[in-house]
Amino acid sequence: MISDPWFYAVAIPAVLMFAVAKGGFGGGLGTASVPLMALVVTPIQAAAILLPILCLMDVFSLWAYRRKWLWPELRMLLPASLIGIATGTLLFSYMSASVVRLIVGCVAITFTVHYWINQRRSASESLADFPRAYAMIGGTVAGFTSFVAHAGGPPISMYLLRRSLNRTEFVATTVVFFAVVNYVKLVPYTWLGQFDTSNLLTSLVLAPLAPVGVGLGVWLHRRVSDRFFFSFVYVLLFLVGLKLVYDSVNNIY
Repeated sequence: MISDPWFYAVAIPAVLMFAVAKGGFGGGLGTASVPLMALVVTPIQAAAILLPILCLMDVFSLWAYRRKWLWPELRMLLPASLIGIATGTLLFSYMSASVVRLIVGCVAITFTVHYWINQRRSASESLADFPRAYAMIGGTVAGFTSFVAHAGGPPISMYLLRRSLNRTEFVATTVVFFAVVNYVKLVPYTWLGQFDTSNLLTSLVLAPLAPVGVGLGVWLHRRVSDRFFFSFVYVLLFLVGLKLVYDSVNNIY
């Protein structure tokens, strides 16, 4: 088990942030958790410690949003996510997490800027929905980036934010998506040897934060308006994109 107090000074807010995101804001905020923990441990170890905790968060999130998700979206997204996870598993020994963060960050920033420009051009007209076939792209990319660095929030948000979902349907659908993705990831993470005794014991120590953070996220979700919620998610997506680009450039150079 990790005993460094600096690790817990970083890991505790990182886990709480991820749990709040899962409980009320669709997961985007949690994208920064692995980079935050990577300040004191390697990104690979940070991802391995987080995964069992994320699976516990998923149990509480599924209960909070039971029967509120949209199966027509999930029927397209979930099979695509398996392709992304399989790709990540096969490329695990060859790819750089920094490059993946850079790609996801750039796409997130481009998407939000494009959305804001179109909103200013025609404040009275909403943007056309993405065709559901785009779920194959969003689900595959989200599965891949989630496998690498638990960074599936931006790709899945970029698709679902352009579908006709209210805020509860949006969050509930992401809850089911990432619950399936996280439990599937347990298999390749185990196969790749990511769950040693130290990582699992550290996960166990941090696990009590999961229900606390999810509960706080659900509480916040029920107390904000649709307009505020989606504005918040777009701003959050943009900030997460900036964070990912900044971290990846620093790590590459």
